[in-house]
Amino acid sequence: MSTNKINIRKLEDLDKLRSAPKLNKKQSKLLFNELSQIINKSDWITIGIMSPSIKKGIDAVRKIEERFEYDEMKCITLPSTEGPIFLKANQKTGEIHARIEFGLGEGILISCQNYDNSLISKTMGPFPLDFFN
Repeated sequence: MSTNKINIRKLEDLDKLRSAPKLNKKQSKLLFNELSQIINKSDWITIGIMSPSIKKGIDAVRKIEERFEYDEMKCITLPSTEGPIFLKANQKTGEIHARIEFGLGEGILISCQNYDNSLISKTMGPFPLDFFN
């Protein structure tokens, strides 16, 4: 299924995608506004990034940190070779871990977390790697 043919108007439209779709400016703005409201109500976020390289993955995390004025997270575990990566960043711990992983799509997944365990955390995305630029 081509992600270009899917009409993306709200966050839940991304739920069934393996890879981030190409978004136009209007779609990006709508999704960002919806996502920002959810992020701003959460206590912290975790970020999952499926990227063709560690550099693109780290760059995507840095853009999220800038956009939401978060402290810079530290890279704890990084692969020693080049290749596609899955990166997990946790704002609460301030840590980034990445590993080489083949066969993934491409994009950013964001999970909003809360100290109140009765609130369910929801993973949203995948967003394009340049979504937060």
